[in-house]
Amino acid sequence: MRFALVLLLLISIGCKQVKTESAVSSSDRIENKVEAITLLGDTLRTPVVTEGKAKENYQSAKQHYLENENDPESLIWYGRRAGYVGQFQKAIEIFSEGIEKFPDDARFLRHRGHRYISTRQYDLAIMDFESAAKLVEGLPEQIEPDGLPNSRNVPLSTLQSNIWYHLGLAYYLKGDMPNALKAYQNRTVTNRYDDNLVSGGHWLYMIFNRLEKPIEAERAIKEIHKEMDVIENTSYYNMCLFYKGVLNEDELEIETVGTSSNDVYLYGLGNWYLYNKKDTTTAKSLYKKLLEEGNSYSFAYLAAESDWKRFFAN
Repeated sequence: MRFALVLLLLISIGCKQVKTESAVSSSDRIENKVEAITLLGDTLRTPVVTEGKAKENYQSAKQHYLENENDPESLIWYGRRAGYVGQFQKAIEIFSEGIEKFPDDARFLRHRGHRYISTRQYDLAIMDFESAAKLVEGLPEQIEPDGLPNSRNVPLSTLQSNIWYHLGLAYYLKGDMPNALKAYQNRTVTNRYDDNLVSGGHWLYMIFNRLEKPIEAERAIKEIHKEMDVIENTSYYNMCLFYKGVLNEDELEIETVGTSSNDVYLYGLGNWYLYNKKDTTTAKSLYKKLLEEGNSYSFAYLAAESDWKRFFAN
């Protein structure tokens, strides 16, 4: 009898160990899954985020949604927080659920489109943003709260401006400059704050130069000056001042590896050398530095990746 009890106890302990090991390996599989294949063939996997505010916010948003499954706001933030910890495929699944549950809520299309951009699925992103634009057509602009608030805690964008901004980006990444231009020329992209004017102006400047319209490119940044009140888009601001000749190249402070602002400088300069100086060698070296050291999900990195494949891969 005593032997039987000991045997049962050992079996029970063994089962618990198997369960624990299975749960750990399952968790590892989730956090190490493929999120995207870059246009250059590199595999990007989910980063392992074990602690920190982003992880806490994600877990909190997930729990809040599980307790409020019919609340679109809860589902939106669950998806957004998933993206902030690098779980882009999970975010796409969450936003897809939102599109099914709340088909008239353009936010789900807007945010899924963003994560389609992150995962290099540009055609799908364009479809989502085009659909979202139709849903908000004629509606008053809706302030979109920031997931990562700036120093003043002032949201700088609206649902409408984000739809058009990201639609323009998706077309730009596809190399479709005429449609990228149409999207960035939507009035919502640049009409609220100086931050919007410099970010939209930066992309418009590059688009017009790609279209070989230098006069229009200069006109796109005409209103940008040294005394603007820019809260967070400092790198776009500095690049626009550089384009205007107000700042020199050595004043751009390219120093921090792997940050979105550093990526903007490297990409903006690479473009400038490419279409203003016709200096392919320097442009290529700047792109190469960005692709080796940059943030694989920053917009500038994505653009450099697309350009490299288009201009330098062969």
